[in-house]
Amino acid sequence: MAENKVDFSNGIYDARQLGTPKLLILGAQHMFAMFGATVLVPLLTGLSVSTTLLCAGLGTLLFHFLCKGKVPAFLGSSFAYLGGFAIVSNNGANPENLPYACAAVALSGLVYVLFSALISAFGIRKMMKFFPPVVTGPIIIAIGLILAPSAISNCQSNWLLAIVALATVIICNIWGKGMVKILPILIGVLVSYAVALVTRAVDFEAIGAAAWIGLPLHKDAMGLFAMDGSETFISAVFTIVPIALATMMEHIGDIAAISATTGKNYIRDPGLNKTLLGDGLATAMAGLLGGPANTTYGENTGVLALTKIYDPLVIRIAAVFAVVLSFSPKFEAVINTIPTGIVGGISFVLYGMISAIGVRNVVENKVDFTNSRNLIIAAVILVSALGFNSVGGISFAVGTVTINLSGLAIAAIAGILLNAILPGNDYEFDEGSNEGEGASLRV
Repeated sequence: MAENKVDFSNGIYDARQLGTPKLLILGAQHMFAMFGATVLVPLLTGLSVSTTLLCAGLGTLLFHFLCKGKVPAFLGSSFAYLGGFAIVSNNGANPENLPYACAAVALSGLVYVLFSALISAFGIRKMMKFFPPVVTGPIIIAIGLILAPSAISNCQSNWLLAIVALATVIICNIWGKGMVKILPILIGVLVSYAVALVTRAVDFEAIGAAAWIGLPLHKDAMGLFAMDGSETFISAVFTIVPIALATMMEHIGDIAAISATTGKNYIRDPGLNKTLLGDGLATAMAGLLGGPANTTYGENTGVLALTKIYDPLVIRIAAVFAVVLSFSPKFEAVINTIPTGIVGGISFVLYGMISAIGVRNVVENKVDFTNSRNLIIAAVILVSALGFNSVGGISFAVGTVTINLSGLAIAAIAGILLNAILPGNDYEFDEGSNEGEGASLRV
């Protein structure tokens, strides 16, 4: 008994010693940790909840396979791509465009793969020179600001539920302890949903009609069948693929955070090239199947810190639970009964926090805005993203095809080019540090 206590205090790297029942419970805990945020993404975008859970589970298992089972990371839905989905679907007015957005997400995953290959060839320090925080931070800020109007629009459907959801998330984040602090979104949804039940704001009709078991994939929603070379597809690619530049930096920060939590430097072993490859291929697979982009989840890193159970096997068990749950249309129907007002309340704080995290990104990395170079890069990115987004981006013809560049795409391109052209790029990535180089785009 004394030996087990010593092992626990130093962290458990082999959870099999705890026995199968505890392993399953710990896996379920990780599944619930990612659940609230992961399910929120399809609710905000119009994608399938079941497909999203399937992609999260399969993506996590693929990531663990490619990283040799060494990194205790769970891959859930990325909030960073919400702005891209909103632009492509015209804030949900054109849901028929969602498969094109998913196809673009799949291609954005290949950006990770390319970056992974370049790191293997040239080293991480040289590659990170092109993506310093002065570029990625303002892009993250712009994503949250672009999404802000849709949060207010959702709240207007039921301000009571929106305020309850918002207040619950804030209370859990600020005053919560233990798992309460780690699961603010899930708790916010549950509390506001209870209020919705009392006020009879929930419609249960669809639940009764849904089957208990069914396939989570739908051919007409899969990105695989939307790569048709149409103008909609090409415009979606230019809108969504540049977002990968920001999420790759988020990935680096998350891997560094997991390293700091467990005491193992995963940037060195299995290597950032391997973790980027795993995340990128998981995202590509998700897009092809009709799900949102995947990303390493900070909520699950919080669970690691709380429990001190660092065995990646527990994460893989959570992934299997997510896959199993995805095969229940009845469960998806229950999720879809969540009123729009609740989604608005959650997204109210979420979208603001995305922008705030972008600010934190530049602050923690000590970006010097007294330097005119940095000030110009950030200014051009922010004005390009917000200004061009307000006028629908820029359209131009290439042969017989009309391509539309969104504000986000223009901002990303402008930021990278300015950073490469302007003198004074002195950013150096510290490969040996366990401190985050990015910021997680989740609550």
